[in-house]
Amino acid sequence: MFAIPRRRALHLAGATALTSGLGGLSARAAEKIVTIGMSFPLTGSLALQAGIARDAAVYAIDQANAKGGLGGFTLKAMVLDDASTTTGQYDPAIAATNARKMIGDPTVMACVGPLNSGSAKAVVPVLSQAGLPTITGSATNPDLTNPKFASLYRVGGKPVFFRTVTTDAYQGPNLANYFAEVLKVKKMIVLDDGGAYGVGMADAFAAEAKKKGIDVAIRDRLDPLNADYNTILTKAKSLGVDGLYYGGDPLAGAKVAKQSYEVLPSIPKGGGDGVHTPDMLTSSGTPAIEGWYATSAAAHVLEEPSVQEWAKDYKAKMHQEPADYTITYYDAASVVIDAIGRVAKSGKPMTRDNVRDAIAATKLKTLQGEIQFDPNGDTLSKVVAIYQVKTDTAFPAGDVVHQFRYVGVAPEA
Repeated sequence: MFAIPRRRALHLAGATALTSGLGGLSARAAEKIVTIGMSFPLTGSLALQAGIARDAAVYAIDQANAKGGLGGFTLKAMVLDDASTTTGQYDPAIAATNARKMIGDPTVMACVGPLNSGSAKAVVPVLSQAGLPTITGSATNPDLTNPKFASLYRVGGKPVFFRTVTTDAYQGPNLANYFAEVLKVKKMIVLDDGGAYGVGMADAFAAEAKKKGIDVAIRDRLDPLNADYNTILTKAKSLGVDGLYYGGDPLAGAKVAKQSYEVLPSIPKGGGDGVHTPDMLTSSGTPAIEGWYATSAAAHVLEEPSVQEWAKDYKAKMHQEPADYTITYYDAASVVIDAIGRVAKSGKPMTRDNVRDAIAATKLKTLQGEIQFDPNGDTLSKVVAIYQVKTDTAFPAGDVVHQFRYVGVAPEA
């Protein structure tokens, strides 16, 4: 489970207890409290990555309050866990239940998250009905912002789902270009874990790979709860594949890494941002994960001079190195905070609809650069970054910053 400083744990516990008890108490309005909701899989196979997202958002809230709040409003965080104790992974049904808890609190004006596209698909229709906006730094399934699916995800009318990362429509294909153009792969096995995120990533990768002349010899789906994938991997070996792509999260991904290292040890392997996680590193272990490629649906800015002072301050206060998804979630929370601030300054009522409109109109300089959204809620930036695992024993096994080496920007499709 993700370890956080005791001070931070007490802050979060206090914030959760406070905000969860506010529903229906109209007198609270006089206190000028605005709550930002969060629901992440804080236990189980994605606990490390979820902790990164949560801490980044709470850090942004702390900073805003330290500066005196927003037009007299004090910000609070409602932090909920959407992981299943049965499966050990994120659970869309629990995420939807958490969304209803947030909606039931009249001080919740916006949310940050969810972490996973599968949860987002369950949550967004619920939030849309209530007009409650949310912004994610990691849920990348293209359907969520595609106008073709407005009847599913915009039931309340206006888009309520925004993101500070690009989508799998770019992330999967751009890595396929890299496999074809740079790694010169000719025949591949492409797998997913059955989740909305994994299926979307693998489908997008496979489609572009075929366009680039790669023979996708196997395109298959895995059950994350199964222990043994050797049958499909052995088949891939018999067909002479020289590349492997996995779309999904670490629960199945770690087993793919371990077992493919035994069956197909020398071929290039890669995946999306589900691979670019501390949980994938720790669950796979060395040498199985060594050399794997992974993408991030955002630009890599941690090494830029303009980010160094912020990163130093973050590490000092949070006692952890910021990762790439620290950036996207800090920026996500910053967008929400900026929108709340603009509503407060305008003199308009602090309502969910006004905050949603302010988010949609965002033009904010962030750590990633200027963030703006298209009419569907997607960020205008389409940059995809590529990383490769290069183990450094001087740092913890799950240290994403030091165990993944930045390769560069993926070739655009």
